[in-house]
Amino acid sequence: MIQNNEVLINSVRFIVLVLVQVLLLNQVNLFGYVNPYIYPLFILAFPLNGNKTLLIFLGFVLGLSIDIFENSGGVHAAATTAIAWLRPVVLKYSFGISYEHNNLKISQAPLVKQIVYVLSMLLIHHLILFSLEVFTLDQLSLILRSTVLSALFSTILCCCILVLFSRTNR
Repeated sequence: MIQNNEVLINSVRFIVLVLVQVLLLNQVNLFGYVNPYIYPLFILAFPLNGNKTLLIFLGFVLGLSIDIFENSGGVHAAATTAIAWLRPVVLKYSFGISYEHNNLKISQAPLVKQIVYVLSMLLIHHLILFSLEVFTLDQLSLILRSTVLSALFSTILCCCILVLFSRTNR
């Protein structure tokens, strides 16, 4: 019963994040460089004890869903697959020994560690995304500026969402 509930929660989270991203956030472009992306939150919030191969597959499907709506040629699929694959490394880096001993609950971790985790994952995601989107080193300053500004704005949004929903679950 718990597993069915978890599958339902993750399915709803997946659909809601894709719809919010496609219908609302893809219309936002602040100052020409800042594009908020919250759909990676699905990967960030995926259960820590979940199947890692399934997460990588779902990361690909998540990115592909965004690519289909944006007609962006696979850049989102590449970025989400990469962060799904790198997630254990970033979790270990962000949370240290508590992740290694499987006694980590992200919502109960100190806020600074949560921010480090979200920011690290989003910086990786955005760097891959914008690098593949621009795909030239002539525009390196554009790639870096877009990566940093979008990741910061996305981190603020994602942390607000995590705090909002972790409070309602307690």
